[in-house]
Amino acid sequence: MRKILTLLLLVLPIVGQAQKKPKLVVNVVVSGVSWNLLQRFGPNLSDEGFARFASEGMTFDAAYYSYMQTNTPTGLATLTTGAEPSMHGVVAPAWIEYVTNGRVDLTADPSEQGLGTGAGEGAHSPLHLVMPTLGDRLLDHSPGSKVISVAGDPISAVVAGGQRGRAYWMEAGRATWHTSTYYADRLPAWIVAYNTDREASKYREEGWSMARPKGQYINKSNTIFAGGTGKKIGKFDNYNALTHSPFGNTLMVDFATRLVAEEKLGQDDATDILTICFDPTRWVGETYGAASMEVEDMVYRLDIDLGRLAKAILAKVQLSDVLFVVTADHGLGEGIRDRFNVAQFRTILNSFLGAQFGVGEWVIDCIDREIYLNRNLVYQKGLNLSDVQTRAATFALQFRGVSHVLTATALSGGYFGEGWGRQMQCSFYPRRGGDVVLNLMPGWVEEREGTKSLSGSMYDYDTHVPLMFWGWQIPAIHITEPVDMVQVAPTIAYLIGVTLPMMDNDKLSLEYGN
Repeated sequence: MRKILTLLLLVLPIVGQAQKKPKLVVNVVVSGVSWNLLQRFGPNLSDEGFARFASEGMTFDAAYYSYMQTNTPTGLATLTTGAEPSMHGVVAPAWIEYVTNGRVDLTADPSEQGLGTGAGEGAHSPLHLVMPTLGDRLLDHSPGSKVISVAGDPISAVVAGGQRGRAYWMEAGRATWHTSTYYADRLPAWIVAYNTDREASKYREEGWSMARPKGQYINKSNTIFAGGTGKKIGKFDNYNALTHSPFGNTLMVDFATRLVAEEKLGQDDATDILTICFDPTRWVGETYGAASMEVEDMVYRLDIDLGRLAKAILAKVQLSDVLFVVTADHGLGEGIRDRFNVAQFRTILNSFLGAQFGVGEWVIDCIDREIYLNRNLVYQKGLNLSDVQTRAATFALQFRGVSHVLTATALSGGYFGEGWGRQMQCSFYPRRGGDVVLNLMPGWVEEREGTKSLSGSMYDYDTHVPLMFWGWQIPAIHITEPVDMVQVAPTIAYLIGVTLPMMDNDKLSLEYGN
């Protein structure tokens, strides 16, 4: 794959020009929206959103994640660090600590408290993040810069914000905005006032109806549009339903535009970074399925909201001073063939290991297709861990829907230079990875209640995502050569004059003449 930075510098007005850096970088992450999904609905998009980014900026037709664990925190960590999961350590929202056999949630931090939340809620921090992000490095280089993340989900906000940036997220049950004591002593006064105004209430009354005439929709299956007639479903019963609809994205744009104004982002020569993760796009996709009219309608409404976001930001910062990067954290499984029952698999595997090695709780958990074995029990019985892993892996291959299996021993001690083995190894972080890692067959997803689509595979529908650079000095150009999404952060880093741990600075200097 060609480097994004190489391709970009080849077409910039002045090669390697860095005299005028962007004053504001806006990372827009549309969660769960694959390249295929966006192309399918392209003819119906407006001229102000996705189509504008693509036609006026540098757009990539073949941008891929090179690993298997295509979930939201992993994608965000890759986008913000420029490293693969095997290096940045964010492989799932949670994992098992082998010493205690207890679950560790990626951003949960009981030493902190939520600000503006209910008692016992909002205790999040980047405590478990391993690698510094682009934003962290920017603050090292430029203490006057601001690095802020906005997301629908606290995990997304924390991962995108890094170790030193600020993070704000939406509490779905109340549609209000919050942070934690890790980031501040108190919630900013303007956010307190914003929450008090209850801007979300007007959308509850509006309800959800089709944004376009029925005949323009490409997807046909639907759940809420009264058989596809476009009938309005009426007001939302609660704020959780509201935030898990296209209006969740609308609320995020409302908040982000207010934040740009209140924080005066892009108003001086110190580069600021704003990352917005539209989690509601993923929530809608998981709830209704990638082939639904609801998802299609969500894309059309998001397209309008992105146009509104761009217009609001450009009212504060000139286009020549702001760099927009529009992409996704992963795609969303399309054309689901079947579902893999994780709970049933875990029970059967535990019984198999019990028959092999004696009765006991052999399987602690299975998280995002990673099986965590009870290593304490393995050692107590004097067994060889690698042998137990291999027995479990061999047995797992007998299950319908399982296509590839590798053990932690193989992933830690071997080297997979290409193919599916490399994609699985790029996703594996030894301190947090399971003993046995599964990949499901194309079209298969984990069975979860209330979920019709999921990501988490190494296949095109999950790894192939949109990628567009727009604004600043970016020319209008269409790139068809394949690029790796791990290159996004180093590319932005070079343009704003900072370095990342994974950047080869000597090579950059030789290649670009600086």
